[in-house]
Amino acid sequence: MTIKTTHLDPEELHNNPAFTQGVIAPAAQTLYVGGQLGTDSTGKLLDGIEAQTKQAMRNVLTVLAAAGTGPEHVVKINIYLVDGVDAQVGYAASQSIWGNHRTAITVVSTTGHGRPGALVEIDAIAIIPE
Repeated sequence: MTIKTTHLDPEELHNNPAFTQGVIAPAAQTLYVGGQLGTDSTGKLLDGIEAQTKQAMRNVLTVLAAAGTGPEHVVKINIYLVDGVDAQVGYAASQSIWGNHRTAITVVSTTGHGRPGALVEIDAIAIIPE
């Protein structure tokens, strides 16, 4: 069963084709995806912002799939980038994996992550279709 979310893009705010200003999600089970780093299945941290971002997004998609949901049901993503990382490189890398699934998004610059060498961390909130 597909659950439909509603994107909110008020005329008074900037409209962006990559994200939405808000998402209304119907009552459903909710999945909170914990922060995913750019690590492979062995726990090895990949090199560079592009590789880490792509892998972190793949990891988010893996958790979504394990819960029986997908990017079309994500209502919010948070992306945490280490200070000095080129956000545009990270954005392009994430879009290459994530695709064209508009959601509410927050991007935050941090001084570092819990794991030394991690340049990006991504978490998400999704609804699970019944």
